[in-house]
Amino acid sequence: MNKNKISIVILAAGKGSRMKSPKAKVLHSICGKEMLYYIIKTSREISDDVTVVVAHQKDAVIASMSRYFSDIKFVTQDALNFPGTGGAMKNVNIKNERVLVLNGDMPLLQKNSLDKFFEIQSDIVMSIFELENPSGYGRVIIENGEVKRIVEQKDATKEELKVQSVNAGIYAFSKKIIEKYIPLLQNNNAQEEYYLTDVISMARNDGIKITPLLVDEEEFKGVNSKKDLSDAEIIMQEKIKNSLMESGVIMQLPSTIYIEDGVIFEGECIVENGCRITGESKIINSHIKAHSIIEDSIVKNSDVGPLAHLRPASNLEDTHVGNFVEIKKSTLKGVKAGHLSYIGDATVDEGTNIGAGVITCNYDGINKYKTTIGKNVFVGSDSQLIAPITLEDNVMVAAGTTVRSGTVYSGELAVSSSKLRVIKDFYYKFFAKK
Repeated sequence: MNKNKISIVILAAGKGSRMKSPKAKVLHSICGKEMLYYIIKTSREISDDVTVVVAHQKDAVIASMSRYFSDIKFVTQDALNFPGTGGAMKNVNIKNERVLVLNGDMPLLQKNSLDKFFEIQSDIVMSIFELENPSGYGRVIIENGEVKRIVEQKDATKEELKVQSVNAGIYAFSKKIIEKYIPLLQNNNAQEEYYLTDVISMARNDGIKITPLLVDEEEFKGVNSKKDLSDAEIIMQEKIKNSLMESGVIMQLPSTIYIEDGVIFEGECIVENGCRITGESKIINSHIKAHSIIEDSIVKNSDVGPLAHLRPASNLEDTHVGNFVEIKKSTLKGVKAGHLSYIGDATVDEGTNIGAGVITCNYDGINKYKTTIGKNVFVGSDSQLIAPITLEDNVMVAAGTTVRSGTVYSGELAVSSSKLRVIKDFYYKFFAKK
């Protein structure tokens, strides 16, 4: 269906008390992005007119989503006077002839599934799914392919309790239905809330056809607790990794790997077991070895790990980084750092070797300082490079050397080790034995 003929309204005003968190429910993250992000992203594939209804922590919700989307409308629900899902629709202006109403806690929704709502010619399309054990849910009574009524469990007859169809909570309406019935909603119920489901009841009483659409429970599952959040993340991880493997990425024991939404792979890449790759990282023709962590970094034509850690803003090209090497906000090109090193706030050029136990001392407790290392530099094991410092091309640093702020010029050797002292029989004197 044409994107210009569909409006989408996302209900994201609730507190989410079952999350047991001060954070708004829709801002809880799944695979590195707020769950509301995924719903808006999918909605934008379908419609150019997307409205998000906010209330609880509305400023935080608006600010968070505005980092990703510039063309989303936000409407504030008057939750004090008009609480509930129906109340959320009170101030929404519908632009197009068809409107899809989504919930802000359904991050697993996919475009292909939402498209089906518009393949049905009906003023109201109501999503349902079938449960083997529908206990606790209201039953959707369907006759001759139409929704006849929704029965709460406490009001259901013995025959109605056998019904396995339940309301999945997503609806497609024609514009005229919204404009007619939303103003008629009442809150004469135990919760004193305005319910969107009452539109279904009123429309049914007026003889309007309501068409059920059977959907996948897993995809339409709402996230209402931390357990639900974890379950949704497992499903999302599987989708992300399956998509990457289909595009050519090799993954060893993929169930042990965590990759966030937004990570990009190009060329021939291998990710071994136990790796975590997050943020806006980009991996190009590289091998990420077991149990390595990469955060917001670029790795090109390189191998990382095992057990290496690239912290944000690291950029590796034609580089080998081995086990227990940590790199932060540094650029390494054509470098070997085999093991047990920390490189922070540094630029290291091609042909340079970083020995075991080398660290850049980049922080004095107040400020961060830069280390610049040129080409073909050999830094011996267990050396400390105290920034700000520059090692020009073709420099050697002897093992165990502390190089203090300044410049070591091309061709020079930096040595700061003291002469070895040997004290005869000290061991026996110290332990009082001969």
